[in-house]
Amino acid sequence: MNFSEPPRRKPDENILPMINVVFLLLIFFLISARLTAPEPFAVSLPSSLAEAEAMGDFSVFVAPDGQVSYADLRDDAALLALTAARAAHCRTVACDQTPPRLSVRADATMPAARLAGLLPQFAAAGFANVELVALPVVPE
Repeated sequence: MNFSEPPRRKPDENILPMINVVFLLLIFFLISARLTAPEPFAVSLPSSLAEAEAMGDFSVFVAPDGQVSYADLRDDAALLALTAARAAHCRTVACDQTPPRLSVRADATMPAARLAGLLPQFAAAGFANVELVALPVVPE
């Protein structure tokens, strides 16, 4: 008679902790990621010696030919939508205490006179704080 113990089956590996870790990492990266809308057209930003990145409440794109884009709208329709978005924003936030900032992502090849001509239109839309987004220059 054979009284030896029968061979033990190897227990199945539990992968539940690994799945939990993967989902926790996924949630962490989704929360910490900064999701932005795609650019309506290609814009090559100008360079600047300033290191601060413009972080306005609203973003406007300006093409090399001076075309303004906001929320998939162009030119006059974009400026009207920007004015309406600012008004909706100011209904929920006290804009007289902290005025909203507008980030302008203008192409580097666009003439400065065209950008200067847009500033009164941005002011008419209610934006006193306008920031030009630029790439930092790396000193050699």
